[in-house]
Amino acid sequence: MNSLLLVLIILVILSYLYFKIAERLNIIDKPNQRSSHTVPTIRGGGVLFYIAVLIFFLLNNFEYPYLFIGLTLLSVISFIDDIRSLSPNLRLIIHFLSIGLIIYESHIHDFGIIFSFAVLIPAIAVLNIYNFMDGINGITGLNAIVVILSLYLVNHYNEFETEKDLMVYMLLSILVFGFYNFRKKALFFAGDIGSISLAGLIIFLLIKSFVILKAPVLILLLGVYGVDATLTIVRRFKDGEKLSEAHRSHLYQVITDNTNTPHMVTALCYGLIQLILVIPILLLINAPVYIQIIVSIFVYLLLVVIHQIILKKIIFKKS
Repeated sequence: MNSLLLVLIILVILSYLYFKIAERLNIIDKPNQRSSHTVPTIRGGGVLFYIAVLIFFLLNNFEYPYLFIGLTLLSVISFIDDIRSLSPNLRLIIHFLSIGLIIYESHIHDFGIIFSFAVLIPAIAVLNIYNFMDGINGITGLNAIVVILSLYLVNHYNEFETEKDLMVYMLLSILVFGFYNFRKKALFFAGDIGSISLAGLIIFLLIKSFVILKAPVLILLLGVYGVDATLTIVRRFKDGEKLSEAHRSHLYQVITDNTNTPHMVTALCYGLIQLILVIPILLLINAPVYIQIIVSIFVYLLLVVIHQIILKKIIFKKS
């Protein structure tokens, strides 16, 4: 039997088993003021993403042990947090330790110890951005599909083999997860274990690709999520809100709450914009570094302008 088909069958079976177990153990996300859903929904379905990494690890002679340990720590602490709230300080300590292991596996230390530490804080930020942005059906799954497929194409067209099997296994797990989540009324959510483990893997793949290609234009793979999350934090800070409090201020939440746009339509739009950003990445991946930096800055500024125009238009209509 083809190994990919076998992996797919395993993921399908385990997804069904998790659905039934979570249902029996009442691992439920109950609606609250911050929620985009209105009925109790099973959470933690993103455990499939960790299972995909585990399968890769077992089938590939325990390759990338630091990545596996880091993702295991992230997944365990996140799954526990899905079931019962943990201390923010404990989560932060585990996040730093886990991301430290993950970026070490990416060989970012080849650029020196100072550069490695400089990457640690932004990597932690990306981890939290993916968690913040996982607020409506389909958005994180579709974003991850685009990002991982983009990295796969970058690998393919530059003729180097960097974790292609790992990327394919992850894509399969997201597709299986999508059966339950890419719909009007989700059967289960990714939970913290899903968004955090996905972010950890994307951080590894992104840094690993950067180490090999030395291509700063890869930062555009964080464009859509990065701009929404960053501008939301800036806006809430200016408004005097406590950044630690739950909110519904992200642009995707403003869109779904005020325009009656279905979750999956908003998620598809976010995914499509991220997909468009793949074009300059593929065109400039081997261009001089200064050109990559200039284009990346221009694209980010363009995303900021688009974000602000859409937000102000919705707020103007509302008022």
